[in-house]
Amino acid sequence: MYLRSTPRRNKDGTVVRYLQLAHNEWDQATQRSKVQVIYNFGREENVSSRLALVRLVASAAKFLDPAQLLAVAADGLEFVESRPLGGAWVLDGLWRQLGIDATVRRLCRESGLDAATERVVFALVAKQALAPGHGPPPAAWINEDVLVDGLPATDDDACERALEWLVEIYGQMEEEVLHRVVDCHGLQVDLVLFDASCACGWAGHVPPSGTPGPHDDSRLTGLACFGTAVDDRDDPHEVVLGMAATRTGIPLRMWCWPSCADDSAMIRQARDDLKGWTLSRVIRAADRCCATAHDLRDLRTDGDLHYIIGERLRPGSAEADAALSRQGRYQRVAPHLRVKEVRIAGDERFVVYCDAEAAERDARARARLVERLAELIADTDRLPPAARAELCTVISAQPGMNRYLRLTPGGLLRIDAKAVKAEENLDGKCLVRTSDPESSAEEIALGYTQLLNFDRGWHDLVADLRPVRERGEAAVRGDLLLRWAALVLVRVAESRTGMEWARLRHELDRIKLGVFVSKSGTLLQRTELTDAQQELFAALTLAPPPRVFPSTL
Repeated sequence: MYLRSTPRRNKDGTVVRYLQLAHNEWDQATQRSKVQVIYNFGREENVSSRLALVRLVASAAKFLDPAQLLAVAADGLEFVESRPLGGAWVLDGLWRQLGIDATVRRLCRESGLDAATERVVFALVAKQALAPGHGPPPAAWINEDVLVDGLPATDDDACERALEWLVEIYGQMEEEVLHRVVDCHGLQVDLVLFDASCACGWAGHVPPSGTPGPHDDSRLTGLACFGTAVDDRDDPHEVVLGMAATRTGIPLRMWCWPSCADDSAMIRQARDDLKGWTLSRVIRAADRCCATAHDLRDLRTDGDLHYIIGERLRPGSAEADAALSRQGRYQRVAPHLRVKEVRIAGDERFVVYCDAEAAERDARARARLVERLAELIADTDRLPPAARAELCTVISAQPGMNRYLRLTPGGLLRIDAKAVKAEENLDGKCLVRTSDPESSAEEIALGYTQLLNFDRGWHDLVADLRPVRERGEAAVRGDLLLRWAALVLVRVAESRTGMEWARLRHELDRIKLGVFVSKSGTLLQRTELTDAQQELFAALTLAPPPRVFPSTL
């Protein structure tokens, strides 16, 4: 039994095709096989004919098990593997939107390299954003774990050559990408937020035996001569990685300094290096724990250098009590952000910053801690005093839970309801101080918000920097350039969607590319897009990946 399309010629000479369900019967008289039509669906182009055919197939499928149905429908097509597709596709789209691909191809031509090097460079950048950390080598990740458009495969040598070339054009590459990003997005660079954090960098030569030890920096050069060792190991030396960003948190430039460099000198160099723009203000943005009193004094002595310092409000803080006791209405500056300027000291301005999303996170974190603490102290009233005292000592070593522990006069362990209530009132609230007399309360709060987003992304990208020390200073600098370029793409994506990169990457990685193999070739097909994923592509102003890809694997 089979389905066939039979042509018939009309009186006017046109040919019309009919869908028929038929089977062959053996005619003993003629000793030939004859076609016996079982059912005529009608003209092939009629919608009713197609619908009748669909109903027939659906009815027949009920009598087949899944394996038989797949074998019939796929006709030998075999599922081989799947790869995450969405993250690499989005990064590649932003890479092209910003014009970085054209810039890298031009630099490749000027250096006498193949234009295909641009694809390798992008793949190295994408790995820093999608698979930071140790993980597989770049070539293995590109070949086996992801699909990079225009780069079906590569090898370790090509990746190493691309990285070496990046080190050679480090300054030019950074400047070209910087101008591309600023021009494409029309970014405001009259206000630059500057942040610096400590990391480890290495120049990678180990003094031979009998020569001064690694802590004698007189024999070291480059990054290795920066600062002092940060622990008892022989090779690491601490450096400061500085980053300048726009008011929207898009990174502009990156610098490396010795750990002994002071903030005012770093900011002056950043301002001088960005002198192509008419910068009215360069502001040091940081958390309170990262800024020393010495740094703040240095910045205050220079009238054109200012800072924005933020700290979490905690119960018992004198400044927190003073800030919250000041009357005034909160002003909404974003859907989830409210601010209120208060007067505490004459030489600084203070803004109380309330983030609704952060408040929800704080509440969830506290609920988990209180629940865990309740489990630890449950049924402890029956324990002897010595055992309760030992448990209290264990809990005191965990500051998160210890804040909510109360010891009764009789030595019993209880949850401190007053401490829990006091922290509830401070959920999502920060106290932001600044020496800048010109910025509005909204600019101060948004500047600190961008610092938190920017610092989180930067921390994620440089968290695993230490293991590259064996590869030498050139490799470290090339690695830093890749991470900086990755952060540019990440922050652009975050600013357009309003989502943190971790959430955005998780959602995009749910878009898979299925690889199917048959006798006739390989088929690459992506999964269907959800409504949330379609909204993300719309927010990013990017076209979603096609349903079927050319067979390039």
